[in-house]
Amino acid sequence: MKEYQVKLISKNEGNFNKSLDVGFWEEANCLTDFCSPWEESAISKIEFRALWDTENFYFKFRVFDINIYLDKKDDSFESIGNSDRVELFFRTNDSLNPYYCLEMDTSGRLMDFKARPNKDFDFNWKWPKKDLDLETAKDEVSFTVQGRISIQSLTELNLIQNNSIEAGVFRAKFSLAENLQYEPTWIPWVNPNTETPNFHIASSFGKFKLL
Repeated sequence: MKEYQVKLISKNEGNFNKSLDVGFWEEANCLTDFCSPWEESAISKIEFRALWDTENFYFKFRVFDINIYLDKKDDSFESIGNSDRVELFFRTNDSLNPYYCLEMDTSGRLMDFKARPNKDFDFNWKWPKKDLDLETAKDEVSFTVQGRISIQSLTELNLIQNNSIEAGVFRAKFSLAENLQYEPTWIPWVNPNTETPNFHIASSFGKFKLL
């Protein structure tokens, strides 16, 4: 299983403060080995970083792409699901019974849900609002989505075991196709080795090791 090491920071350094302070992330390991196994075209560079302290798990996506597509007809899950976004999945074990999904678009909209095998999604379930913060930004070359998840919520959902979190890290990129419709390119950290794109499968997960 692929592993990403999440460095521990002291709690007084871990004030997220709705800030996109670059200095906060200097200590974090940078994960860049994303792939698109089902597409021959090149993909934009993606950087993922994470840190943790005794109270929170912090994450940051930076995607080097400025051609962003957002479906803005409303704020429904369907609209988010048709937009450029990044995703974090967390599972209790490889049975995927259950696992939890956070899908975040570049405007800060969140699609959070609980899932079980065979894409059995419970969209009525929500990550507790007090346990999750998101922030987004754009610059001349990239967009950023970063967040804070409380350690308490991860623990209560039984997602931290032996100082590890089993997680999937993904991106969905929408591009205008020949039929003038926006079609997705699916980009995982871990290649699930499936014939067609599928993030909702045990082989798409890796491990975050909490140092």
